[in-house]
Amino acid sequence: MTSRIRVEALVNDFQARAEHLAAKLGLPLQLHEADFSLQVSKNGLQLQKLGYEKLGPVHVDFVNGGVAHRRLYGGGSGQMIAKAIGVNKILHPRILDGTAGMGKDAFLLASLGCEIILIERQPLIGALLEDGLARGASDSKVAPIIARMRLLKCNSIEVMLNWKSELPQVIYLDPMFPHRKKTALMKKDMRLFRPIVGDDEDAPALLAAALALAIYRVVVKRPRKASCIEGPKRSYALVGKSNRYDVYHKKTLKS
Repeated sequence: MTSRIRVEALVNDFQARAEHLAAKLGLPLQLHEADFSLQVSKNGLQLQKLGYEKLGPVHVDFVNGGVAHRRLYGGGSGQMIAKAIGVNKILHPRILDGTAGMGKDAFLLASLGCEIILIERQPLIGALLEDGLARGASDSKVAPIIARMRLLKCNSIEVMLNWKSELPQVIYLDPMFPHRKKTALMKKDMRLFRPIVGDDEDAPALLAAALALAIYRVVVKRPRKASCIEGPKRSYALVGKSNRYDVYHKKTLKS
């Protein structure tokens, strides 16, 4: 069943923006029996699940919270994702993130000095991400990082198959994880988005397009025990406690 989503302003001063957003996304302003509310608040754009489940709103924040802590204390280029991508003190690859989502991994890689293009095809998530990038750009400490991030709201496969710009050195993919029975273990934003987004059933086509485009490697984030995406065999994997990074090597990264 398709999730029912409405747009609303939490403060009257934001009504005009809510109306503009509703028209842009093709969503209603007044929908009494909605499942989700896309809210324009004083803290930016946020998505709230309505009903009995006690989940707070989700929004993109590159200045505060967990993303900020990871930027400051996460371990820099020693983090597993950085090693999978090939980031070090000398190498800062040009990256295409084909499944941007909330932009957390892309922001980390940009904070390490990488130029990164983010692609998000789900309009609702794209709107949240665009709002977070705009707010981040107004913060003096985060703005230089945001300047290395460029968002495209479109279908990754179509874009990669018709790529016209400078080729990405590395392509990073994080398709929606396979459905888990223990949903309580999933992060709040994933629990919120799954009814809206569903699984990325075209992940094999996404991987194929990425492998055809990337110069040096493609990196795919997966749950630790999940099967590989159908297609060519991975070159190797870096495995953590809950996730792993499947690396598809094409040729050696160079500065």
